[in-house]
Amino acid sequence: MNFLTRYITYLKDNPHHYWFRRKAYGWGWVPVRWQGWLVVILFILFSMWNALTLPPHADPTTIELLWFFIKTITAVAAIILICYKTGEKPRWQWGLPDRNEKP
Repeated sequence: MNFLTRYITYLKDNPHHYWFRRKAYGWGWVPVRWQGWLVVILFILFSMWNALTLPPHADPTTIELLWFFIKTITAVAAIILICYKTGEKPRWQWGLPDRNEKP
């Protein structure tokens, strides 16, 4: 069985109904349920809107940049918190876990 098939099987095997599963390589999460995908899409849309609200002139003011970075940092913190609360416990992973390994 090739890696992609094993990875899809790993993502679909979700008895705890996590919104996010651990990535196969590295540290982080991957959305696996519609709620997780919705969170990621909303995060991307918010980030795009936040970037588009910067004034079109070349030099934004310090206050405009400050608000931009505050909104960006808040959005990133929110998505990390949501992933942590609705996903598997994060840990460094290098490859897919064994079938008998607990999530």
